[in-house]
Amino acid sequence: MAGGTYTALSGLRARIEQLDRLAADIANVGTAGYKSERTTTVATERPDFGQALETAIDVAAGPGRVDFRSGLLAPTGRDLDFAIEGGGFFEIQTPAGIRYTRNGQFEVKSDGTLVTRDGMPVLGVERQGQAQADRALRLRKGPVTVESDGTVRADGVVAGRVSLVDFSDPTKLVREEAGRFRAAAGATPKATEQSTVRGGAIEQSNVSLVERIAHMTEVSRSFQALQRGLSVMLNDIDGRAINEFGKR
Repeated sequence: MAGGTYTALSGLRARIEQLDRLAADIANVGTAGYKSERTTTVATERPDFGQALETAIDVAAGPGRVDFRSGLLAPTGRDLDFAIEGGGFFEIQTPAGIRYTRNGQFEVKSDGTLVTRDGMPVLGVERQGQAQADRALRLRKGPVTVESDGTVRADGVVAGRVSLVDFSDPTKLVREEAGRFRAAAGATPKATEQSTVRGGAIEQSNVSLVERIAHMTEVSRSFQALQRGLSVMLNDIDGRAINEFGKR
């Protein structure tokens, strides 16, 4: 198979991965705290063919880059909705370890534990000598309020202060779910003093729907162009070469 065919096929695969990423962004445009992701393509040489075929270069999807810019804050009036003004993340406890999110749509379990919508405990600021399991915030029954420093009160009684952490290099965070991240090796969370918490509001997704649809249209057209080029190479050029070879 000609080197140009390999390149076109790898380009199609890269475009499919880009379309999948764009579709995920568009699907999460209404997800609180969601961060969009940018993708790139890179050229990857194939050493097995490089010496014989100079066109033997594949196109591959490059590493994604999450856009951690803040989304707009939208008031909800719901006392269990928390939004972060500034940088940083809420810490939550999952079976796989501590994870980080900016989605502050919380609930309260029957035992008073403050949790995410899928039941993961929201962690409070760690106190000296406190076990990890004891960092979950537990609220008594009654109206819930949160102060700008993250102090949570239930029925006027302080339940604790929600933990806000940030990273010197957010690119070391790895997306696990729509708005949830884990810290890769070498990424150390640190308490942030620059951010505040706003109650009765959520941070909206930072996805620009217009920009994402425009980009999807561009990638789709590129995909179609590669399809047409591949069809020409396989059906016209290769087919003609086979026919001519057969005549001789």
